[in-house]
Amino acid sequence: MKTVVIYIHGKGGDAREAEHYRLLFPNCDVVGLDYKAQTPWEAKEEFPALIDALRRGYGTVLLIANSIGAHFAMQSLTDRQIDRAYLISPIVDVERLILDMLAWAGVSEDALREKREIATPFGETLSWDYLCYERAHPAQWRVPTEILYGERDSMTSRDTIQAFADRIGAGLTVMDGGEHWFHTEEQMAFLDAWLIRLNQSAAHRNG
Repeated sequence: MKTVVIYIHGKGGDAREAEHYRLLFPNCDVVGLDYKAQTPWEAKEEFPALIDALRRGYGTVLLIANSIGAHFAMQSLTDRQIDRAYLISPIVDVERLILDMLAWAGVSEDALREKREIATPFGETLSWDYLCYERAHPAQWRVPTEILYGERDSMTSRDTIQAFADRIGAGLTVMDGGEHWFHTEEQMAFLDAWLIRLNQSAAHRNG
């Protein structure tokens, strides 16, 4: 049976970004997940049914997920049949990220608990409910996974991504000079070569 590649975009993106990956997987159908979730608990409600509909009729399911979209996937899809996942700049520890953003904004955790939500000067609104949810629901990801990480990622530290990769047994590729958002010509060429190499290697192993 055929293979479907499902792409999950990050914040500010959309399902049309999946077009980029069609040339990289010429023998597969590539589709973007058109979702509305803004939180992991909304993703748990929305993602499983969307994935079930997109995978119908396919024998193999590959996942490409970006940034917070990767986090939503890991929070909502670990019990779905996904054969392999490629995560690009995944947010793997949102609790740590929220605490870091509090520090950047000069705001205490106690202040966030009291006010429930705090708008930051850099455009993010931090939520006490979100922080509590992340503490109570660490991702339990059991899908064979490869991670692409930029050396200069400002959202996730190298130690955090390495610890996560070690915990779930994922492969980790680090682009020297890469950023959280892979978007320059050099960065996209690196991303494309990474995906092609890993997919070809997986296909060879599977016969």
